[in-house]
Amino acid sequence: MEGKIAVLGDTDFVMPFSALGVDTYPVGRTTEQITESAGKIMEGKYALVVVAQNVAPAVQEIFSAYEKVPTPCIVVVPFTIESKGFATQALAEVLKMATGINILQNS
Repeated sequence: MEGKIAVLGDTDFVMPFSALGVDTYPVGRTTEQITESAGKIMEGKYALVVVAQNVAPAVQEIFSAYEKVPTPCIVVVPFTIESKGFATQALAEVLKMATGINILQNS
């Protein structure tokens, strides 16, 4: 498992990662296809999973089972679409777990 990285998202999102030799999982818009790829990633025992923000809501339930374990580290990142705040919310939860403080809290 050490050092393996997976990237899940639209074809345009995963393409640059593919050039780096990272395992990519390009998906379409259907929830079935997205969750199937997420299941394959979890079976692959990756250390880091990068997820595009636009597909993250579809796999939230699958990945939530791994929130309290050190690996895989699941990172949701925004892409070229309009942000819906999912990546910021996911980052805030990870930072709160790590620090005990809601660092990204809106004042």
